[in-house]
Amino acid sequence: MAAQTMAAKPDPAAAPGLAAYPVDVGAGDLYRDAAPDVAQTWQRAAQSLLALREEAGVAVQELVGRQILDLGMSFRLTGEDDERDWPLSPMPLIVGAQEWAEVERGLVQRARLLEAVVDDIYGEGRLVADGHLPAALIAGSRYFARSMVGVAPRSGPHIHVYAVDLARGPRGQWRVLGDRLRLANGIGYALENRLALSRVTGGLLTDMRARRLAQFFSDLRGGIARECQRENPRIALLTPGRFNQSYPEQAHLARYLGFPLVEGRDLTVSDDRVYVRTIAGPKRVDAVWRWIDTNALDPLRFDARSEIGVPDLFEALDRGGLTLANWPGAEVLEAPAFAAFMPRLFSVLLGEAPILPNVATWWCGQPREAQDVAARLDQLMITPAFGAGVEGLPHGRAVAGRSLDKAQRGALLAAMARRPVDYCGQEIVTLSTTPALIGEAFVPRAFTVRAFVARNAAGEWTVMPGGFARLSSSGEMVNTMMGEGDISADVCVVDTKADAAAVNATPSALGAPPPVRRGGGILASQAADNLFWFGRYVERAEATVRIIRAVLGNSIEVDAAAGHSPEVIARLVDLMVTWGALSREEADLPMPQACAAALSDTAMNGSVGALFAAIRATALTLRDRFTTDFWRIASRPLPPVDGHRAGALLRTARELIERLSALSGLLAENFTLGPSRHFLDMGRRLERAVALCQTLRALSARIETPEALGVLLDLSDSQITYRARYLAAPSTAPVLDLLLLDPTNPRSLAFQAQALVSHIEALPALREDNLPEAPLLEARAILAPLSSLPVEAWNLARLAEAEQRLLTLSDTISTRYFLQFEKAGGGASSSLLA
Repeated sequence: MAAQTMAAKPDPAAAPGLAAYPVDVGAGDLYRDAAPDVAQTWQRAAQSLLALREEAGVAVQELVGRQILDLGMSFRLTGEDDERDWPLSPMPLIVGAQEWAEVERGLVQRARLLEAVVDDIYGEGRLVADGHLPAALIAGSRYFARSMVGVAPRSGPHIHVYAVDLARGPRGQWRVLGDRLRLANGIGYALENRLALSRVTGGLLTDMRARRLAQFFSDLRGGIARECQRENPRIALLTPGRFNQSYPEQAHLARYLGFPLVEGRDLTVSDDRVYVRTIAGPKRVDAVWRWIDTNALDPLRFDARSEIGVPDLFEALDRGGLTLANWPGAEVLEAPAFAAFMPRLFSVLLGEAPILPNVATWWCGQPREAQDVAARLDQLMITPAFGAGVEGLPHGRAVAGRSLDKAQRGALLAAMARRPVDYCGQEIVTLSTTPALIGEAFVPRAFTVRAFVARNAAGEWTVMPGGFARLSSSGEMVNTMMGEGDISADVCVVDTKADAAAVNATPSALGAPPPVRRGGGILASQAADNLFWFGRYVERAEATVRIIRAVLGNSIEVDAAAGHSPEVIARLVDLMVTWGALSREEADLPMPQACAAALSDTAMNGSVGALFAAIRATALTLRDRFTTDFWRIASRPLPPVDGHRAGALLRTARELIERLSALSGLLAENFTLGPSRHFLDMGRRLERAVALCQTLRALSARIETPEALGVLLDLSDSQITYRARYLAAPSTAPVLDLLLLDPTNPRSLAFQAQALVSHIEALPALREDNLPEAPLLEARAILAPLSSLPVEAWNLARLAEAEQRLLTLSDTISTRYFLQFEKAGGGASSSLLA
């Protein structure tokens, strides 16, 4: 909501090495106003970026883009389903330590005030009783939680962490645009921006003496843990789920801080305490950092329509069984209308003048202010008073009064006259500009900064030494969300040489070194479920692609006798119909078109395209558990499919086999032998075993022919093993022994059964009598005939029985590990409630 202010371009000689850029680094108010040592830091940063471009031979933006892809940094615009790569400028926004010190003082002062106001609103209510706040200002907010009146934290504060949007004027003054107490959106992106920039620029940030961020996150974690009742508390990050706009940020934060990433259905309340459902039974959660609205927290207390909350969570809060950051209802202060009363509240509650003033605001819920706003409409921004869309504002968002045409102006004034309490007038802020590297030039971009404040282990406020900046593409900031064409920048607070050593003496790691331990922490039941099905989807996709490859291999052979018989091809196509990769109508198409449909027809749930979509969707829910390399391959979309040329389709099939094989290799090498690995591999093994049984049954009528036996070896990737062992053409008994009973063949049914038994044996048990549980009994029953009967004893009936037992095992695993514990104590010993 600002107009861009351009600074005069200084002499290029003042910035040596930048002559290649059409506009030098001097284009920006922040650089122009900087102290001499900070201005030199701007120049060094620009020179380093230029040198990096010349050394790499590509634009710096491309280097940053590669890191963004590697880190999986993404976001979603409002109204969009697909994620976009996070837009990051290679040029950081640099603020001198002296200038930032004043910002820090102002943010800590403001945090003290916000805590006091929230405490009064839900406590004594003196601010309303004494006339300092209108009752309608509180009751009118959509974020006011009436249920929390009189309910205060048993120990500790209402606010643990919050974000604040700041604007810097062209003359250097900083002001507050808005407070964000509901969700500290952007705190993870600030961390990711720093990580991406550090990887691209090498030692640039160290040379600049940029303050580190790690200590802030250590303080944040210590501040939440401070209120817990155990020495090593378990803190969870509560997410609305993968469809939330900031889910990638939440997953990155959870991974970095070591917090379990949980959804509402992962949690349950028993005896006024909160537990997370895990594969080892319910485990106590001491604190929750919530990323969902108050109204969605507990459907039994707030909004009964919520499907992402935790029933009875309020009871645990009310009785001191849980620490929650932030306290429900704290976001009432986010309403823009509150800004009109902040100057008075500073005086009343703190007896101080604000160090960081608000953007000037007039709430139309007061008659005189309503008249003034209507009279000065062309000079102000008109914004919803309580953050919700209201009548008369295009798209329900803030708008500059001068931008409205006559009809829009009349409609807005009429709406304001009907319900003045719903509107605020705010001054139009002229923003300072900062140099941004756009293409091959430094250009000025108007910016706002999102800063972050948190309590540390001593309960004191601490400010992140930086944050992230949003650089406007239009020069105006109507709201503080990332918009089309906007980019972000890392905010670096830089010290002089004298101050840098003392400030950056904190460890670069997250807090003090933890005691040595092994294991991967808890595994929530829902995460185990997703890991299990991720493995199944990957294996199912591979089995389908292998069949497509086998079918196409016949159609492009020069010598038809070397290919597969029409009967074998027909049975493979029927199998794809059974698996849901093809419709019956598509199966009758010419073979290249049928295979193209099996690859790309996402309307069929079993098609490769649909399975890759399922792989990516499931991977999104596991973002906090996958390495960067694993995530990059798992999230890659399906390549284009040419449905007219068999050769092109075959190349696509081979590429997909290679990609799926890469996932298998990363699974084998990058996952420690813990619960996550067990469930991933269990899914693969079970799906591979079922597919093998179904394939053998589908080809049973042709099982004696060399063509069918060759196809079976191809589909099971066992041709080389067979030839090295027998030095003869495929024969029925040896092939079936290799594919069914050989425990050394990773593709055999016996190998899958043994792997399933081993994985289940390694999982935690709930029984105190040490007797095997249902999944283990079922897996052993599958393995027994495979390890005891000769190949001659296997027939279609025995194969069908094995397949049915595998499907039963899948259901048993789901029932035992994924769908249990509606209450934390249900069926589990008290020793598991840890």
